[in-house]
Amino acid sequence: MTALDETLATTPAEALSRLRAATPLVQCITNFVAMNYAANVMLAAGASPAMVHAAEEAGEFAAISGALTVNIGTLSPDWVAGMTAAVDGANAAGVPWVLDPVACFATRYRGAVSRDLAARKPAIIRGNASEILFLGGGSGSGKGADAGDPVAAASGAARALAGQVGCVAAVTGPEDFLTDGTRALWIMGGAPVMPLVTATGCALTALMGGYAAVAQPFEAALSALMHFAVAGERAATRAAGPGSFVPAFLDALSAVQPGDMGLDRVRMA
Repeated sequence: MTALDETLATTPAEALSRLRAATPLVQCITNFVAMNYAANVMLAAGASPAMVHAAEEAGEFAAISGALTVNIGTLSPDWVAGMTAAVDGANAAGVPWVLDPVACFATRYRGAVSRDLAARKPAIIRGNASEILFLGGGSGSGKGADAGDPVAAASGAARALAGQVGCVAAVTGPEDFLTDGTRALWIMGGAPVMPLVTATGCALTALMGGYAAVAQPFEAALSALMHFAVAGERAATRAAGPGSFVPAFLDALSAVQPGDMGLDRVRMA
């Protein structure tokens, strides 16, 4: 057993086994661009997605879900009402939820919505470096939904955010950084083609919800990051470009087995 093993309540291999055995229902409030892809990623990995966002039912549905994910990519007042209703329903029922603050730095509206949602105590916040820098109280150089900052530049902000909110913060990029404010890890893997496929990060957030239904937040985020890293590497070897990568990635997500989720691609920070 390694020093890293000793810090984990559940290994990624164990978490994947639990995910496949449970097929947890996950309520995914995500953007119009991401819905289909995120749902297919969830199904391929082993979870059961439900794209439920209307305020009239979002809170009720969250209470019967294994986890909730909230992605603010295509904001509108009606969607925000659904997000807050779902979060309140999840919190009341003790259901873990994941926040994806897409482009929170871009406009005052996005910033205000993201900060309000973060104050409602997500179990996990996943974002790119510029998004985590913003929510952690700093400033970055992002443009639109794209990060303009390296992952390492947001590691301090991620630690601060995790401490302030009481959550796990995941900064994703060529290498991923994960922290709960005390523990911190780097996860290597994936492929350069992944950012060329829209909604890849959004789908990762949804998968974190799947794992959060069967594992503690830190281990859930780690397991989702590793699942993506392994599948992304494998799919890239069979794809000619972004178009052929998508089906190859879905196949690879489904093919990943617990034995593939070793900790050799993880290092402690």
